[in-house]
Amino acid sequence: MTPREFLSAYEFDRRMVTGGHFPSDPLAVDNGDTVGVVLLNLGGPETQADVEPFLYNLFMDPAIIDLPVGGVWRHWLAKLIAKTRSRSVREDYEAIGGGSPINRLTREQSADLESLLNERYGETTGAHFRTYIAMRYWHPFSEEAARQMQEDGVDQVVLLPLYPQYSKTTTGASLVYWKTLQEEGEIPTWPTTVVQEYAANPKYIQALSERIDEGLQRFERDVRSDVQLVFSAHGTPLKEMKERRDPYCCLVHSTVDQVMKYRGHDRPYHVAFQSKVGPAEWLTPSTLDKLDDLAEQGRRALLVVPVAFVTDHIETSYELDIEAREEAEEAGVRHFEVTSGLNSHPLFIEALAEATVAQIQPPQAPARPLSVGDGAPGSAFAAQNGSAQNGSAENGREDGAYRLQPLDQMPRHNADQRQARCHQCECIAEARCWTTGPEPSSARNDAAAPAQQGLSETSAS
Repeated sequence: MTPREFLSAYEFDRRMVTGGHFPSDPLAVDNGDTVGVVLLNLGGPETQADVEPFLYNLFMDPAIIDLPVGGVWRHWLAKLIAKTRSRSVREDYEAIGGGSPINRLTREQSADLESLLNERYGETTGAHFRTYIAMRYWHPFSEEAARQMQEDGVDQVVLLPLYPQYSKTTTGASLVYWKTLQEEGEIPTWPTTVVQEYAANPKYIQALSERIDEGLQRFERDVRSDVQLVFSAHGTPLKEMKERRDPYCCLVHSTVDQVMKYRGHDRPYHVAFQSKVGPAEWLTPSTLDKLDDLAEQGRRALLVVPVAFVTDHIETSYELDIEAREEAEEAGVRHFEVTSGLNSHPLFIEALAEATVAQIQPPQAPARPLSVGDGAPGSAFAAQNGSAQNGSAENGREDGAYRLQPLDQMPRHNADQRQARCHQCECIAEARCWTTGPEPSSARNDAAAPAQQGLSETSAS
């Protein structure tokens, strides 16, 4: 499907924000079924020649960028913007090796995830897992993934975004495109479930924390205790939160909150947003503004953590490690580092596997509920989340373990207890809580409950 064909078929509805283009119910599988796990990601140009068409595809997508024109006028405007911007963007890619590493790194994630799913969960679920990559704006596109899935005889599909925090502009954009391909007969229709978010999965949280520890080791020993953390997430237009009630900002702060709880709030931290495009107002503060502010406050040692990105790519390797570094150093920051992307960190691959298997309903219930360790020694993660019952014998769990259950059956973290929030926080949603039993309704934030329920809707509203 060409960008112009998708543009003519696209129409915004609430499912873009709720994730309701596909059900999030558990996917029933039979013994011997092949489950296709589709990794949804942005994609990136691998060569200099790819940059302009990649940018054209990006600016043609109405799900991610609002432009004041449509139809053929948007086509020509997108062509003009892509041609104009490609000159400087090529230089940015040249500075990090000539092209984006995102495709290579995603292929590695895909291979590692497929191996882990089959080795650890194949016998339990009775399924054979195959992983596929569906990039939104460059090869391999969704159509290419679906064609290979059809050749491989896939029976059911799990759509797994490589965006831990749900947003209309990321996961939503990929889901509506996949749905449109089905409706237009471009790809087959399979029994499908979607993983909407895993922003507080314990292994994802611990993997981020380990990347922080690795980053801290780059600072001289006498500086290390003074390092402050700056969590940087890709920004979105403010109206996505204010008008469309996109949960992304809240979910980013939920992730940060869980990381800092896991670390025992060991040092000061800040949250900022990057990669602004166009004149519209975006989530604030911007990462560059935050770095300037911290420099003015006399902070001289900063570690930037790309919190919503799961691979190294242009936004981390250039925008943060080169552009933001220059900005910070000019402002007076003497010690500046950026953590590595999660890439194929073993705990992150385990988090992806857990998010997948949580959405699988095997033909027969296992003898005992499937439990997995949280990766935290001494059940530390459960203790930090106030879940003393997590290690109780009567719940059938050993210390440091939690049960996998369908994501829609997981409670949400308590909005009142989240310390990380933006200055415009409207408490739209909270991340799913993996490590506790059902949360009493009285513990939930009443103002957030309607939005949290809406995120699980599977029909337009």
